[in-house]
Amino acid sequence: MKILVSDPLSEEGLTILRESGIPVDVKPGLTEDELCAIVGDYDGLVIRSGTKVTAKVIEAGAKGGLRVVGRAGVGVDNVDIPAATDKGILVMNTPSANILSAAEHTCAMIMAAVRNIPQAHLSMHNGEWKRSKFTGIELNGKTLGIIGVGRVGGEVAKRLKHFNMKLVGYDPFLPPEVADNIGVKLTNLEEV
Repeated sequence: MKILVSDPLSEEGLTILRESGIPVDVKPGLTEDELCAIVGDYDGLVIRSGTKVTAKVIEAGAKGGLRVVGRAGVGVDNVDIPAATDKGILVMNTPSANILSAAEHTCAMIMAAVRNIPQAHLSMHNGEWKRSKFTGIELNGKTLGIIGVGRVGGEVAKRLKHFNMKLVGYDPFLPPEVADNIGVKLTNLEEV
């Protein structure tokens, strides 16, 4: 049994794979043809968003020993799922892998926007500083609309409620009691 990692992966992730005792080859940046030439030599292919696992790649893998494609991340839009299914190759992802990172990044972008951080940064690098231009606004008392209060949206809400923000959200799948627990008032899409 062997695993091919065809996208950059953290050293911690590679350590986990290697500690399983299964040989791991790391070969990021392969072209489709290069991947097709070797993918059949592996039982598993670990990817991120850079590798496109096309029908051609699936076909080449199926001719060899490829049994699973594992996506280190959420989306699998770079994997031809019907082709993999047709060849009996399992496609897996890690749906909770980046939830906190995405939520924290969203909060950081919101704060950067309301406090004019990118503009102030650019101004300083240009040797200017007009403080009054970069005052921004406070989040306290403001309303944040969240479309999709799922894993990431829910974590954003949990963090920004501590800024005393009014949180409204649209999510047709979120039970009202869950929304209440994280401080989000559910409403319709138009109101958000």
